[in-house]
Amino acid sequence: MSSVLYDTPGPRAKRRNVLLSIVFTLLLALLLWWVWQKMDDKNQLEWNLWEPFTTSEAWTTYLLPGLGNTLKAAAISMVIALPLGAVFGIARMSDHAWVRGVAGTVVEFFRAIPVLLLMLFANEFYVRSTDISSEQRPLYAVVTGLVLYNASVLAEIVRAGILSLPRGQTEAAYAVGLRKGQTMSSILLPQAVTAMLPAIVSQLVVIVKDTALGGVMLGFTELLNSRSTLAANYANVIPSFIVVGIIFIIVNFLLTSFASWLEKRLRRSKKSTGAVLGEDTVEVNPAAVRGTYGTGENAGGGGV
Repeated sequence: MSSVLYDTPGPRAKRRNVLLSIVFTLLLALLLWWVWQKMDDKNQLEWNLWEPFTTSEAWTTYLLPGLGNTLKAAAISMVIALPLGAVFGIARMSDHAWVRGVAGTVVEFFRAIPVLLLMLFANEFYVRSTDISSEQRPLYAVVTGLVLYNASVLAEIVRAGILSLPRGQTEAAYAVGLRKGQTMSSILLPQAVTAMLPAIVSQLVVIVKDTALGGVMLGFTELLNSRSTLAANYANVIPSFIVVGIIFIIVNFLLTSFASWLEKRLRRSKKSTGAVLGEDTVEVNPAAVRGTYGTGENAGGGGV
């Protein structure tokens, strides 16, 4: 099917695409075989290195608590960052110049700083200025860094989602007498949610992965940090990395799958059925019809 951006491939293009697909598949298989051989040469495929993952101790003592902390930090960060980003994203479209200026400065400032640096600054702040215990401090620092950075990114996502809507939506709202705040909350934001959802979920995936930075630099006992303890006890560094990588892939796949399902559901709920009502399915109020046409007839009769 041809479109403005895509032309249906002809016979030669189809043959070329099939050939490229075969070559890519062969190269990928060759790469996997090479990795397998290297791991086998280094004795990384021996059963005693993988056996700990078949017992409950490795999961209940190391991996599952680490995964719980990862999801906990990601959930707290997203719950705080999403409304904060929405506020700053809307503020950047304010009619007041000072509101736009302050919101734009905050967003651009925190978006330009690496999230790891924000975590380190937050950790130092909590050490020197608060009484938070050393056990809870890494969680607070990780969540603070993730919130500051991702709120600024989400602010741009919200602003772009609202600006992507047709201008006629805003003009129609103003035409019926709605104020700007009512237009934003009742018309623009509900429609923009569907457009923003894929980008928001992509940012949630980034948050889940960025929790590992706190484990590396701050000692936060998230999934990757728990893996290092497990590998030290069982001497299975490579297998532990592979298992943790698979866990991250599964978690992020579940997030994106849920987002796709939710997006389709929202799009279906906003679509009309498209059915054309027949004459016999429309209920007509006879009194209203008589009143409407009677007024016209009386007016015409009076003129005659």
